[in-house]
Amino acid sequence: MTSFYESLDPTRLKPIVLQSPRLAVGWVALFLLAATSVRAQNPSLPAPSQAQSALNQALQQNPGLADQIRSRIQQSGMTPDQIRARLQAGGYPSNLLDPYLQNATPGAAPLTPGTEELAAIQALGLQPISVNLPNLPVDTGLVKAVSLGARPESASRVFGVDVFRRTSTQFLPLLAGPVPPDYQLGPGDQLVLILTGDVELAYNLAVTREGFVLIPQVGQVYVSNLTLDQLRDLLYTKLGRVYSGVRRGANATTRFDVSVANVRANQVYVVGEVNQPGAYQISSLATVLTGLYAASGVTERADMRAITVRRGDKVIATFDLYDYLLHGNTRSDIRLQTGDVIFVPVHGLRVQVTGAVVRPAIYEIKTGETLSDLLTAAGGFKPNAALKRVTVHRFLPAAERTSASPPRAAIDIALTPVPAQSSPVAGKAGTDPLNGVIVPPVSLADGDSVVVDTVASLAGQYSVSIGGMVTKPGLYPWRQGMTLRDLLLLARGPRIGADLKEAEIARLPAERSAGQLATTLRVPLDSTYLFDRDSSGRYIGPPGIQVPASGAPEVPLEPYDNVLILKQPDFDFQRTVWITGEVRYPGLYSLRSKAERLSDLLARTGGLTPQAYPDGIQFYRSLGNVGRINIDVRKALADTTSRFNVILQPGDSMRIPEFIPSVRVTGAVNSPGSVLWKEGEHMDYYISAAGGFTQQANKHAVSVRFANGEVQTHGDPKPGPGSEVLAPLKDPNAPHTDWVAVAGAVASILASTVAIVVVLTHY
Repeated sequence: MTSFYESLDPTRLKPIVLQSPRLAVGWVALFLLAATSVRAQNPSLPAPSQAQSALNQALQQNPGLADQIRSRIQQSGMTPDQIRARLQAGGYPSNLLDPYLQNATPGAAPLTPGTEELAAIQALGLQPISVNLPNLPVDTGLVKAVSLGARPESASRVFGVDVFRRTSTQFLPLLAGPVPPDYQLGPGDQLVLILTGDVELAYNLAVTREGFVLIPQVGQVYVSNLTLDQLRDLLYTKLGRVYSGVRRGANATTRFDVSVANVRANQVYVVGEVNQPGAYQISSLATVLTGLYAASGVTERADMRAITVRRGDKVIATFDLYDYLLHGNTRSDIRLQTGDVIFVPVHGLRVQVTGAVVRPAIYEIKTGETLSDLLTAAGGFKPNAALKRVTVHRFLPAAERTSASPPRAAIDIALTPVPAQSSPVAGKAGTDPLNGVIVPPVSLADGDSVVVDTVASLAGQYSVSIGGMVTKPGLYPWRQGMTLRDLLLLARGPRIGADLKEAEIARLPAERSAGQLATTLRVPLDSTYLFDRDSSGRYIGPPGIQVPASGAPEVPLEPYDNVLILKQPDFDFQRTVWITGEVRYPGLYSLRSKAERLSDLLARTGGLTPQAYPDGIQFYRSLGNVGRINIDVRKALADTTSRFNVILQPGDSMRIPEFIPSVRVTGAVNSPGSVLWKEGEHMDYYISAAGGFTQQANKHAVSVRFANGEVQTHGDPKPGPGSEVLAPLKDPNAPHTDWVAVAGAVASILASTVAIVVVLTHY
């Protein structure tokens, strides 16, 4: 078993460069105020001027950034007011992106966005803009290395790390609506004071750095660290001295209301095991989660169970991220103030859980938490978990490691079922993540790997199988007391054509000395295995051989039995053939038996009509793609034992044509057309009757197609009624002999031969 520490070997991890993560506005402060934590990760820090120069160079080499910013804003669908409100809440100037809210003016000087504009785009929740950076010696806030390159889609196996890697949410504070009742006012907040009644006045009041607001005719009012309710109590006194109608109760003639128009931006510090430690300006409504997300989340080395918030020299809160992720508990997610420091320490005890759990991952364990707490955090067991035991793979202490024993050990932890009477929530979905088992209170050690086994596959359990004439053949789990009736019910009953007299069971043999593989036995069945009944209680089944309910005994099954439901002898569905043409009752006929012949079918059709031409029958067999078959109907009807009286097969089709007393002559003849049929005449007779061959006729390739589809090209066939004689044309591309030239050459040779003979005779 490989521990998760071995799987996180840093020599196998590959950094991934994210194009443009969240930028810290005060990046110089990141180097100055968080130098200690950053130096631990980056031993050699450049001077701030060097980093700034590199960033400016990178931005100047990307002239299309302004157009990309405009495109992101247009695609967001947000109004200008919404964009300004979000920028203000995120600690940016509200008018920072105003130059990009409209299309570029022709002829105007191009805009050159800086790091602050690029950071503001992602602060709005929009897709980051890619920036090509020069090689820098350290992380300047534009490049973030994540040691998860070996994992698909940079997914982390440490539970809780990936929650900060989504771009769909940034844990932004609420940007609309009233501030919470416990919100404490401070420098930078914008207030609105409205008076109605005897006077109608409205004032925009900014809280100064000293914590005052200046109200005309009233003077300075100290509001720092006051809630709105406390401020209202104070204003009754302050305003009442100037406006006599301001008083408590129903008799007031001047009323006032004060609200927060814009909240201030706080500067907080996020250090420790976060991806981008530094100083961040965030909304005064922001919480610990907002600060963690601003720092691009925690690393895989972070302790997510003890994130501390320091204010001054005191720890004011300890945030457990698991409370939020597992239970939705945000009690420790306090609101931050200027100067707060969020510190994420290095993790402590960690344990990995794999196997049949809902959420396998690497989890952090607090002191006192046990195996049961770990399994509950992992979401509990899956339905396919083997609830007999779990295995803990553990590294042995150094004192127990010897050359004779391995450094690891596997510990089996037995699980016991919860008694039914002590489980009040049994049967309620989602109330028992441990599926009704008791997990012993086993303590865990750092580096433990807990494995929850899954139940064996069906092939590895006791099973029985059924095949043959059943609706759903296959493999089924065996259980104690299972009968053949139970198995047949799982197989959804017998199919049409099943023989319900008996079934065959193949069983593992008790004796294998002679090489036996199975012992077979026949067991009785009856109609009660049909399972369906009518209103009178009688069993209903498919048509076929009727099997009465004879009271067949129940047949118990043993593991690995193989049941075969037999088929009724000679059972088959109806077989159909087509017969058309000159018969008395043409149509689609079903064969009565597998031995029915052509003569039997013709008798069922009422016989041939007086106009029928039996010799022209066209018989086709689709079974096996046989095609046309020559059939002599006269011989088939005269002698039922004749070979022409074929046994019919499903899909056969036949057509008996009408008697046509003519022969059609087509092709390269002088007068193509039909010629009256004359018994006994050969093909030449019909060619002559059609005017003879043309000069282009190929006399050696004349063919005759008879009424039954047969074709003859050789010999001297005698066309029958309804036949067709075809005289094809010569192939113009085929080579031909010039007989005139041949005759001239022969004559020349003969003349030469005669001259030679005369000369020889003379001498």
